[in-house]
Amino acid sequence: MDAQFKKGVLELCVLAQLNEADRYGYELTESISSQLSVTAGTLYLILKRLRDSGYLETYLKESSSGPARKYYHLTERGRTYCQSQKEEWLSFIKKVEKLI
Repeated sequence: MDAQFKKGVLELCVLAQLNEADRYGYELTESISSQLSVTAGTLYLILKRLRDSGYLETYLKESSSGPARKYYHLTERGRTYCQSQKEEWLSFIKKVEKLI
C-alpha cells in the first residue's frame, strides 16, 4: 500500500481502535499491523500527538506477565473528534470513488 495513503488514515485507525476499547501500545500496534504495515514508532508518535491534543489519557495497569502497561483511553473530546474524523473520511472516500 502506498505510504501516503497510510499516512493520511493512521490517526483515524488509532482513534477507531481506542473507541472500541482501551489498549496498550503493543496491543494497538498488533491490531493495526494485522491490516496495515506500520511500525510501533509511528504509532507512538501518533499516540503522543493525540494525548498532547487532549484526545487521549493514559493510565498504568498491572500485568501478570511483566511490568505495568500504559493503557490509552479516549477522552470525551477524543470520542467527538473520532466521530468527526470518521464522518470526514467516509465523505472523502465517497468523493474519490466517484472520481475513479
